[in-house]
Amino acid sequence: MIRIDQIWIATEYMDMRSGTDTALARVIKVFGAAHPNHAYLFANRRANRMKVLVHDGIGVWLAARRLHQGHFVWPSADAAKQLTISRVQFDALVLGLPWHRLGEAGIIKVL
Repeated sequence: MIRIDQIWIATEYMDMRSGTDTALARVIKVFGAAHPNHAYLFANRRANRMKVLVHDGIGVWLAARRLHQGHFVWPSADAAKQLTISRVQFDALVLGLPWHRLGEAGIIKVL
């Protein structure tokens, strides 16, 4: 439906009450710009809620996801402020699975 060429994760937490304008301002602050066909992911402090902002080249889309049990496997804020993940890793992340163990070809590896 919406083409996404690159998926980025912000390691710093975001207030989930933020709307589209605040999330877009956060993307610009953390990533420098909102590039077309890129998705930007943010989580709350407990990592049980996530927001995804996508710039489709015309406007922006903001989606939210919440886990009722457990939390998303989120990189620590001590890591880089931003990192990129593959589509396979994104699919695992939104389900609450350990996405960082998936390789580019969907191969599970031990860290």
